[in-house]
Amino acid sequence: MNIKEVASRTGLPAKTIRYYEEIGLVTPDRAANGYRSFDRTHVHKLAFLARARGLGFSIEDCRGLLALWEDRDRASGDVRAIAKAHLAEIEEKIAGLQEMRATLSDLVAACHGDDRPDCPILKRLETG
Repeated sequence: MNIKEVASRTGLPAKTIRYYEEIGLVTPDRAANGYRSFDRTHVHKLAFLARARGLGFSIEDCRGLLALWEDRDRASGDVRAIAKAHLAEIEEKIAGLQEMRATLSDLVAACHGDDRPDCPILKRLETG
C-alpha cells in the first residue's frame, strides 16, 4: 500500500508519516522503484501512533509505548508508568490554565471597559 492509502486509513498526513519514518518510529519497505510500501503492520503502528499523539504523548513517550506494545514480555507497569507521568503533566498544565483563567477573569471583571484610559489589565501587564 502506498503512503496516500496509509494516510487515508490512519488519518495522518503523508508528511507526518514521512517524519515518523525519518525518526525511526516506522520503517516501511521499499519497492524496487524506491517508493515506500506499507503493510498492515505499518498501518496498525501508524494508527497506534496517531491515537497516542492524539492523547498528547510526546514523540519519546510514543517511542517507548510502541516498543512496549511490540514487546510481548512487557510489564504493564511500564506502560502505566509512562501514562501516569503524562497524566501528571496534563494535570499540571490544567492547574496552570485554571490559575491563568482566574487571574484573567479577575482582570476582565476589574476593567470598566469604558472610554476612560485607565485599565487594570494594562496596569497588571505593565507591573506584573
